[in-house]
Amino acid sequence: MPGSFKYGVSTYSYVDDYGSVMTLEDAFDHIADTGATGIEILGEGQIEGYPNPSSQFLDRWFGLLDKYKLEPTNMCSWVDMRITLQRNLTVEEGAAELERDLRLAHQLGFKFLRPKFGVLSHDLIPEPQWEAYAERNLDLAHKLGVVICPEIHAPTPIKHEVVDGYINFIERTGTKNFGLMIDTGIFQDRPLTHWGSHQINDEARKHMEFLNGIKVPPEHFLDVAQYVVFIQAKFHDIDENLEDQNIPWQPVISAIKRSGYSGYLSSEYEGWRAPWRSIDQVRRQHVLLRKLEREYDEGKFA
Repeated sequence: MPGSFKYGVSTYSYVDDYGSVMTLEDAFDHIADTGATGIEILGEGQIEGYPNPSSQFLDRWFGLLDKYKLEPTNMCSWVDMRITLQRNLTVEEGAAELERDLRLAHQLGFKFLRPKFGVLSHDLIPEPQWEAYAERNLDLAHKLGVVICPEIHAPTPIKHEVVDGYINFIERTGTKNFGLMIDTGIFQDRPLTHWGSHQINDEARKHMEFLNGIKVPPEHFLDVAQYVVFIQAKFHDIDENLEDQNIPWQPVISAIKRSGYSGYLSSEYEGWRAPWRSIDQVRRQHVLLRKLEREYDEGKFA
């Protein structure tokens, strides 16, 4: 039906298990086991030989896509302005990094590329040359059929100059190959208990207030929905009763459904990193999100 979601998983969800007790094929298997159809990866972390994978890796990659019936969704990459401490990247160097990752994403079958631009502040204002990097690559992105989508991530809310800058860029260029990625962690409205493998103490909270949640109203999604091309379904802890301890999923799903968005919800677990916990947590999230989508479609909430 119109507005129905597609479901995927980011391999970042398995970050502490991946490469230690979990292989690339294990990740494919766990993702497919949820009923998901999409796989999202971290380019530098999960492509052997990055940025020039071998033919053996490529054969294995496409073989696994076929075996598990998964679609490449988004490849995460970085444009690191501080690759040296002596100077920042030039426009030519930054544009070349973005071009390299666009070509690699296309080679692996991805339709979206999330570049993480260097930032200047705690609220993640990107360094000013991001616009030049992106504009120099718009023609290539169009040719390759890849959409560049920087991430709106806590502690940056939707109503913020970072988002305004990206939208102004889209409007000015008229491009269809640049859009917004929303990380649902921005809707977190209750404090976290763990950050990675560590329990959060008062000292950590004092330095990183966003760990308490920046509480973006889900209704704000509707203000930018026309520019959103991909959603990372960030979450941290779903209990045995399928109740999320940090993200208010019912109003979030309501806002996304009302917007008419029909792209991917790509699970991105970032909770307690106990061994194997991520696998169960991702499964719980997929049950919860599908349940809420079904209930919304049945008119059980608006």
